[in-house]
Amino acid sequence: MAYPEAHAWQRQLVDQRAAGAIGDQLLLLEHPAVLTLGRNADPSHIRAGADELAARGIEVRRIERGGEVTYHGPGQLVAYPIVKLPERGLLVRPLVRALETALVETCAALGVAAARREGHPGCWCDPEGAQPRKIGALGLRVERGVSYHGIALNVSTDLADFDLIDPCGMPDTVSTSIDRELGRADLPPSTASVERAAWIFARAFAIAIDAPLAPVA
Repeated sequence: MAYPEAHAWQRQLVDQRAAGAIGDQLLLLEHPAVLTLGRNADPSHIRAGADELAARGIEVRRIERGGEVTYHGPGQLVAYPIVKLPERGLLVRPLVRALETALVETCAALGVAAARREGHPGCWCDPEGAQPRKIGALGLRVERGVSYHGIALNVSTDLADFDLIDPCGMPDTVSTSIDRELGRADLPPSTASVERAAWIFARAFAIAIDAPLAPVA
């Protein structure tokens, strides 16, 4: 789903959830290549010029979430939790921990060891080693008590696209993926691999926030 369409969908769901018209939602998506900047992000962390980005058909979108520049693209799971925090007795930090827990458990279910990294939201391989590798990004926004934006997990992503940015504003960050960690970096991005990861993540996240899980079209 194109990023602008997904963003508009999130905003619509936030309005409905804040009004009590719907229950909590979790969107599980894959985007065409796009760069997103948090509301206070430094655009200098985009390494590519406008001409190169245009030639590759990659848009840049500034959005409401916190954090720096993030890449989304084929082979990457994005999950957007539209959750009314007060009704679940949640604060923002426990929600972040729940998302990180679900990321870690998804990686483990797919055969990759990963963990939280203190002071660096998201999910990392070898977080305490000499060269930590970022496999999952996290950035949230909360309005009227309702969360949106969320996580991005590199499943079969083309990691060469991360050369376009300093991921999360950190120039020395090394990005990785499920396929890279499993020695399958030569495989192309796959929507099937994203869908498999999506359902694992959804179940893990639902358990982490003690919420029912019911797939809908």
